[in-house]
Amino acid sequence: MPLTLHAATVPSLLQVLRGALGWLDKAAQFAADQGIAESAIMEARLSPDMFPFNRQVRGFAMHAQGGIAGAMKGSFSPEMTPPPENFTGLEERVGEAIAYLEGVEPAAMEELVGKPMWFEFKEVRVPYTADQFLLSFSQPNFYFHATTAYAILRHLGVEVGKGDYLGQLRTSSAPAALELPASFD
Repeated sequence: MPLTLHAATVPSLLQVLRGALGWLDKAAQFAADQGIAESAIMEARLSPDMFPFNRQVRGFAMHAQGGIAGAMKGSFSPEMTPPPENFTGLEERVGEAIAYLEGVEPAAMEELVGKPMWFEFKEVRVPYTADQFLLSFSQPNFYFHATTAYAILRHLGVEVGKGDYLGQLRTSSAPAALELPASFD
């Protein structure tokens, strides 16, 4: 059976999004335990020219949910609303993306293959097919923002590891959480 567009995107997006809920919980607990204001974590960055933590989380949630919704609509424009300002808001945003993806029908995704669509932002308008957009733009952006958000937490000292990032693996037997030695991070 050939790999479908749904199989190439949705299950992996859900896996990382669900893992993110776990590391967001760990980050909130870290902030409480260390007496760090949530706003300090929301505003944390790896570099001054990069988006802060809360924009990174919003970014990966947006590319998971909005990428597919935009492909179905025929155009995608980045979400420009203010990002959530606390862990509760970030968890809600990630939860929205999970709920959306859980409702995406595999057959509807296959109808997107070869369908023309546009990426639109300000004066920029880039033509794609929906499958090209999802696989070459939205999915790589999802992983970029998820990895950056995770790296910000690691940089701040939150005890998260690769298993937290990966979430529950989809193995050939029962799904399992990945327990990796610290040297794998």
